Amino acid sequence: MTWYNFSQSAALGSIKSIGLLCLSTVILTSPFVTSAHASSGFFDPGIAVSGGGAAGVLTPVEEEFDGGEIALGSTGQVVTLFRNDGGRVIQIGDVKLYPSSTISAAVELNECKDVPLPPGAECPIVISVKGLQTGAWRVSMLVQNDGRSQITSAAVAGDVESSSTDNQNVLSDIEAIPNEIDFGSLSSSQPLIKSVVFRNVTATPLSVKNVRIAAASQSGYRLDHDCGDLNPSEACLATVTWAPQQSGQADAVIVVEHSGSSRIASIPLTGEFDPEESDIAEVFPSAVPGRGLMVSTQDEIDFESGIENESTISLSLVNVGDADLTIHDIDLSGTDNGLSILDRGCQEGAILRPIEACPLTLRWVPVREGAIFDDLQIVHNGARGVLVVPVRGEATRAVSKDSQAIVERGGVVEKNYRKLDALSGFSITSHSGQKAIIVGPGGSRIVKDKQSVVIGGVEWDVRITSAGIEFKNGSDKINLLFDRSLSTGSSSGGAATTTTTNTSDQ
Repeated sequence: MTWYNFSQSAALGSIKSIGLLCLSTVILTSPFVTSAHASSGFFDPGIAVSGGGAAGVLTPVEEEFDGGEIALGSTGQVVTLFRNDGGRVIQIGDVKLYPSSTISAAVELNECKDVPLPPGAECPIVISVKGLQTGAWRVSMLVQNDGRSQITSAAVAGDVESSSTDNQNVLSDIEAIPNEIDFGSLSSSQPLIKSVVFRNVTATPLSVKNVRIAAASQSGYRLDHDCGDLNPSEACLATVTWAPQQSGQADAVIVVEHSGSSRIASIPLTGEFDPEESDIAEVFPSAVPGRGLMVSTQDEIDFESGIENESTISLSLVNVGDADLTIHDIDLSGTDNGLSILDRGCQEGAILRPIEACPLTLRWVPVREGAIFDDLQIVHNGARGVLVVPVRGEATRAVSKDSQAIVERGGVVEKNYRKLDALSGFSITSHSGQKAIIVGPGGSRIVKDKQSVVIGGVEWDVRITSAGIEFKNGSDKINLLFDRSLSTGSSSGGAATTTTTNTSDQ
């Protein structure tokens, strides 16, 4: 090293400059500095790490990534690349996005986070961008890492263009999936149910204030939902039930009111109700899940023709449903034709389990010549609730009930029909204060006041009243009414009956 002598008049500034030059020379030639940094006299010691080498430095490949053009309402993906420019491996963490108000953005794929990034290597981060409003857009990115800077920033920019098929300038912050609901054409009366998902497509939380359907009162639309506060990308579900009340087109709109910038969203509803023409109900209905279903072994009870004596026909009532079935009532439509239901087998209050059956017997003792047109009615709690079986037949003559046998078993009199049936077909032809003449299937007979008479196998106490004849057996009473407009003895009176029953009819 060469030393120079300076006079007192030498400039102090020159001395300082030479001193700095000598200091710099000493630093560059110092044997304690590693060869990796010997080429720079202004090296930042902050990047040096123990053991030699430099810390990792994560940098974006481009200062600003070009996101291109995105159609209004559509979604595009943008690939951003990041490189490790340091000398050590970098572990990359979460990525935060800060989009402009014209778009919504989310991280679609982050391959930088999967494995540590070695020096000089690159990794992609893909973001998804949806256009909400026409104009320029920009997304700022903050990428966490364990490199020297700890946080690396980047930016993506582009434009939102109007769609050629959509003239709207602003889309809602709430995305509907699907964006319209079409129920199509409905021909049955069964309601239809469809769902719609509402999703927050913005980068900020918002609140769904109200969801309603705007429609005519007879359209038949009903809405249920669980929507409330929605964080970014969160969704809620709404269900729409359509049970139309009138035929024809039924249009409506789902209106969603929220706290986002657009304030409102709408989804159209369409459907057409075209009911089929009604058909005559079949005797046996179709099965209904969870309900009993009653059918019979015969769809019609036909005694056929030429009946001259007492006749009976039996059928089985079967529960072919998948639930228990209770019989509430068994009856005939008519009362004055000689038909009766025997008290054995199916009874009111009987419970039939699935595939169980009970027998039902009809007895016909014709009270007059000719055909009968009646119906058997069974009321139950299964599908449809009632089973109607037609009863037909034709008699060539009336059958006398006075010859009816009375069977006694164990001291109990057993009759195969109700007491009311014993007087079916009888009418009053002559009436006075003490006696009257009645005509029935066995012919005519005289009955007197306060006397007993056996008709149809039942012993009756007779009482002549001003309106007709009262027949009493125990606590049961039957009244035959007399039509006073008819000439006495020249024609038959009325055969209307009134029954008062205090105990069982059997």
